[in-house]
Amino acid sequence: MKRGLLIILSGPSGVGKGTIRARLFADPKLNLVYSVSMTTRPIRPGEKEGIDYYFVSKNRFLDAIENGELLEHAVFVGNYYGTPKKYVDDLRDKGLNVVLEIETEGAKQVIDKCPDAISIFIIPPSFDELVRRIRSRRTEAEEIIQKRLNKASYEMQLLDIYSHVVVNDNVDKAAEKIKEILRGYLK
Repeated sequence: MKRGLLIILSGPSGVGKGTIRARLFADPKLNLVYSVSMTTRPIRPGEKEGIDYYFVSKNRFLDAIENGELLEHAVFVGNYYGTPKKYVDDLRDKGLNVVLEIETEGAKQVIDKCPDAISIFIIPPSFDELVRRIRSRRTEAEEIIQKRLNKASYEMQLLDIYSHVVVNDNVDKAAEKIKEILRGYLK
């Protein structure tokens, strides 16, 4: 059995990664599976344990780092995020194409550890549009919004570490572009 692909989807907060991911997963020919990350941040309304994230304590997360259980990890706006390594390896060994939806610090770690990873950075059509998208969610305090915008500004400077950059000016077009990229690797 051919080992599955490792696909990194990154982009600033509010760029539409989750919406694009849903479009990609609607295509059964891509044989995609989502890698559920571990986090210490509180669960948001509508999120489900083991589907959106594994919600854990800070102590449990620090144990995972110390024991080498994570493919990548980072701290973002005061919370820890990471990808369980064994979980990803097991899925790839079954021939599934694993999607990691992670931020740039984590992506750098995965790219260094897994040179075969396909890395895709999704960018907004403009920074002003990104600001509009983040504010329109109305899920966070102004202080958190500012931290997300500062982080986004930094992340946009790291495009060159990714193998592909896709502009999300239209969700369907962006998803189709990413599907084309993945089909190229699957041939």
